[in-house]
Amino acid sequence: MNVSVEPVSILTAIAFSILGSAMGLFTGLVPGIHVNTLASMLVVASPGISAALQGALPESQIPTDVCCMIMSASVVHSYVDFVPSVFIGAPDADTAVSVLPGHRMLLDGRGMAAVRSAAIGSLIGCSAAILLAVPMQYVMMTGASDILDQVTKAVLILVVGILMYNEYRKNQLLFGAIAFLLSGAMGYAVMELPIPSDGLFGEGTLLMPMLTGLFGLPTMLMSSDGAKFPRQPDKEKDPVGIVPGLKGVLMGSVAGWFPGITSTVGATVSATILPDRTPERFISTVASIGTVTSVLSLVTLSVSGSGRSGTVIAIGDILGDSIRGIMTEPFLLLLVSAAVGSALGYALTIWSGRMMASFVERLRQDLLNKAVIAFLIIMVLLTTGFWGMVIMVASLLIGFIPVSCEDGKTVLCGCLMLPAIIM
Repeated sequence: MNVSVEPVSILTAIAFSILGSAMGLFTGLVPGIHVNTLASMLVVASPGISAALQGALPESQIPTDVCCMIMSASVVHSYVDFVPSVFIGAPDADTAVSVLPGHRMLLDGRGMAAVRSAAIGSLIGCSAAILLAVPMQYVMMTGASDILDQVTKAVLILVVGILMYNEYRKNQLLFGAIAFLLSGAMGYAVMELPIPSDGLFGEGTLLMPMLTGLFGLPTMLMSSDGAKFPRQPDKEKDPVGIVPGLKGVLMGSVAGWFPGITSTVGATVSATILPDRTPERFISTVASIGTVTSVLSLVTLSVSGSGRSGTVIAIGDILGDSIRGIMTEPFLLLLVSAAVGSALGYALTIWSGRMMASFVERLRQDLLNKAVIAFLIIMVLLTTGFWGMVIMVASLLIGFIPVSCEDGKTVLCGCLMLPAIIM
């Protein structure tokens, strides 16, 4: 099998990956602007990019380079999006449940320890995923993918059972089950019902107001006192070690194939089986799973032709069948792009964390919370319109269920799991 890649192709892939990393930094730091939106825009712009670069690069190489831009943006986003989740409590699907432990560490003056824990977990997860990608691709193509497809619903139901057992151990089974079912119903409505989501910038995604209402706003509304944030020194260079990241690799390999098992769900299952005794270890596991999933979803695309995330679906739309097969050139170049994104993502996460830490140290908690809440409401209105606000308010009421019971928010991941089981 000839798997050689031209040096020029590698260099152009790296150049496009650096550009994509800058885009991933932007989408990761700005709440409401998801990397999936960026990926969709690049799919639309791909023909124009090809026309603009015609003559400068081989025509057959340009689609792969555009996909390298998407891939590196996805990886950097999976690193950096922990910064706003820690410092301002703005979640997305991959960081939602880590908002609470991250915010607690922030209030203890350990916001940078939370950021470094996430960065270390992502670095371990991405490095392992790149090394495992080709072996997993071979295993999946020799029949394992068909077996996994057949047991998908059974695995999802098993994971739900583990989550409910976790609630039972905390004597919160009733309210946990109610929160799971209500959030699941909300998720199903958002994903399946024809609810309008037209904002000022066109049609947006209702996942953003749903996740903000379920996970972000309850935390901010319950912690609105007038005290200033404590100082956020960056003195813990390695708060967690490698074990949480390695646990994330194991769970991320599962989450990368089965729909509905997000990084937060995977981390909770992992913590139920092998408990994490500190919040930073949980955050590191969540980060590792999210980054592993973003890389190994390429394996799913190359084997089955289907994507498990918006970015990978976009890559599939651009590359078509050229990525299918074992160790194709586009697949290998996308792994190079993931490596570039991982190296830059680690550095950018630490840098942006320090910048955010120096900013919040000068603010009162109530003023920052009010400003963030106002910003999120404006973003929901601009991106999803009136019905986005309705979804956010309804989700907020559901999100207060575990908060009022002093329970964890993992049960609210029913918003993603229950639709995957039903559909």
